[in-house]
Amino acid sequence: MKKILIIISLVISSTLVINAQEKEADVTTASQIEFDKLIYDYGTIIQGANGEAIFTFTNTGKKPLILSRPRSSCGCTVPTWPKEPILPGKSEIIKVTYNTARIGPINKTVTIMSNAENSTVVLRIKGKIVDKLADEAAVKEADSSSENK
Repeated sequence: MKKILIIISLVISSTLVINAQEKEADVTTASQIEFDKLIYDYGTIIQGANGEAIFTFTNTGKKPLILSRPRSSCGCTVPTWPKEPILPGKSEIIKVTYNTARIGPINKTVTIMSNAENSTVVLRIKGKIVDKLADEAAVKEADSSSENK
């Protein structure tokens, strides 16, 4: 009876060790998402300008990368992402479009979720939108002051 208990406990412990090793192997061969940049700075742009930002990423892991629906911090920021799996070593883009109708500073985020080892990545867009009329007036004022010199 004692020998049977010892054999059963050895079988159980060896099974646990094998499962733990398989899980470790999965982590090291999982998909991995790597972006060229995490922040896109528009700088100062005029109201109504193109509010498109492009973020390039690569699957640097060993398994196909699958993106879940990215979530933006507000309705004025709309992400577009690839719906199909990204194979290891391949690159794709996430396009973030910001509605530039509102004047003022921009500081928005888009949260990317995936099956990657680093499963959540936060992208950020920032900048400042200025009124087109105010910007044109400032340019005219600068031009007239340089003509008077």
